This record gives sequence, structure tokens and C-alpha cells, in this order.
Amino acid sequence: MSTDDLRVPRAAESHSRRVTVSLVVVSSLLMIAWLGADVAPPTAVATALAESVARPGLSIRTLPLDVNPRVERWMEVLRTDRREELLTLLERTGVYGDLIRGELRERAMPEELIYLAMIESGLSPLAESHVSAVGLWQFMDATANDYGLRMDEYVDERRDPVRATDAALDYLYWLRARFGSWYLAIAAYNAGPARIERVLELYAGGRTGDEGIYWEILRHLPRETREYVPRLIATARLAADAESLGFSESAAAPYEYDEVYVPGGTRLASVARALDLEVEVLHDLNPHLIRESTPPDEMWPLRVPPRRSPEVVAALGDGWSATATARAAQD
Repeated sequence: MSTDDLRVPRAAESHSRRVTVSLVVVSSLLMIAWLGADVAPPTAVATALAESVARPGLSIRTLPLDVNPRVERWMEVLRTDRREELLTLLERTGVYGDLIRGELRERAMPEELIYLAMIESGLSPLAESHVSAVGLWQFMDATANDYGLRMDEYVDERRDPVRATDAALDYLYWLRARFGSWYLAIAAYNAGPARIERVLELYAGGRTGDEGIYWEILRHLPRETREYVPRLIATARLAADAESLGFSESAAAPYEYDEVYVPGGTRLASVARALDLEVEVLHDLNPHLIRESTPPDEMWPLRVPPRRSPEVVAALGDGWSATATARAAQD
């Protein structure tokens, strides 16, 4: 049995999430947005809604990197007092950079949005804030639920670099469509779209669709949100010339894996022994498995190092591999 028999086709998964929705569904979602609901639509519908209301003449591919005193102050801080912190974070982009940038390119979104994850979590899938936001993209429970991320006693997909990145970029895409501005979308990611809409109504006449509006309403935003966009712009500008800071190419291994279906309740330690690996390797590939085992009573696509899935199949026996092959074929 080849590894390809058991590997989940990532491109097929991604394509299936971008299905066409009916005009009835899109009309319903436009009504939700008009009413000001602070709830994002699920993945496929979010993409359809974004495409349906995107404003002409505003390139979704481009994140303007304005320079002003706030941005310059952050650039100076990151060059000096927080230089080592920035270099550490740039090193971590070697792990998740290819994954996130690949998804951004697929959606024709600005690659600089990777620095939003850097600011949110330090590019750690295990990060958890004081308000219980979790993972690379710091999802709160409600938004994670809206975007179909699984959260139960065995799995927390907010910690899954792949699923959380898909959900976060779909959410950002929807926010960009809602506000017609990347700066406002990024601010809404931090503060919530309802709060940004209230500020726009009070201090910008309800206007959207222009990046300059963010700077107009800046002083009316929550303290953290005021620094959010300037810090992201400063980080992106410095990262574009990281060599001048003394940063060389990251030596960190990129996040790569094969997926192999294993029975419910499979312990990561057992698979690690079969592969002669430290169990931490499997923890790093499967940070969303929060009980050190796969969920009971269901076949599970476990992530293992590239080209190692046949060894897992062999270790778990012929009877199991037949079951796993049938399950993989169904998916």
C-alpha cells in the first residue's frame, strides 16, 4: 500500500470548501450584514459573500504599507528594544510560513497577512490569551464555532495550523468584503466587526471602502486595536529587509506531513514508538489532539512525518490497514 492511498488530498479539500452558493443564501447573508450581526458566515458562504460584494477598483491582493509617525515608532521599537523578539518570530516563519503564504496566494490575499498571526500568537499553535483566545490565529469560541472548527474534549482545531489558517483567512476575506479595506478588516479581526461598525457610524459617517478611514478613526478605537495595524505594517516592512537586522534564512523545518488513518483511541506515544521517534514530533504535527490520543470510536487522519505513513500501516497490522484504505477511499 502506498502512502498516497492514505493521504488526504489537500487541494481537493480546499477546492471542496469553495463551492458555489445559491443567490438565496447570498441574499440572506447580505441581510445579516445589513442588520449588523456580529457573526461571520461559514467558510464556503463567506467566500461567496465576499466575492459578491467586493468593491470594484480595490485590489484584494494589495495591503498598503503606509508610513506615518505611528508606523515609524513601531519600526524603531522593533529595530532596537524588541529586535531579538522580532528575529525570534521571523525564525518561526520558517515553520508555518510556507503553509500560510500558500493559502494566502490561493485566495489572492496579501502575503503580509502572515504577520497578523505573528502578532496574534507569536506563531505558536499552543498560544492562549488571557481571554481564552487560542491557537495561531487566536480564535475565540464563538468565531471558531461560526467557522466550523471542532472543539471538544479530544480535539481543538483552533490549535490546528491547517484548519485554523483556513478559517482565519476565510474570516479575514469576509471582513475585507464587509469593510472594503484591509486596514478596517484587520482592526475588526482584533476588536470585532460590530465594534468597528459602531465607530465608523459615530466618527466616519458610516463610510467604508477606503484604507484612509482607519487613520481617521484611529483615536476612537480600543487601545490594543490602535496599535494593531501600525505594528503589522512595521513588521512587514522590516521583514522585507530582514538581512539588515542580521537575520539570515530560517533553519527551522517547515510544517510538512503525511496523513494516515488510524483507529479511534490511538495513542501518539504508540505511534512514536513504531516510528522510533520522540513523541514530541507527533505533538508538533498534531497540536489539535489535546488528549495525546486520537478521538475514540472514529477513524482519524493522524499527521506523521513525510514518507513515514507506510510504517504506521505496517506497525498496526494488515487488518487495520484494509479498514484504513477503505475509509480513505470514501473520503
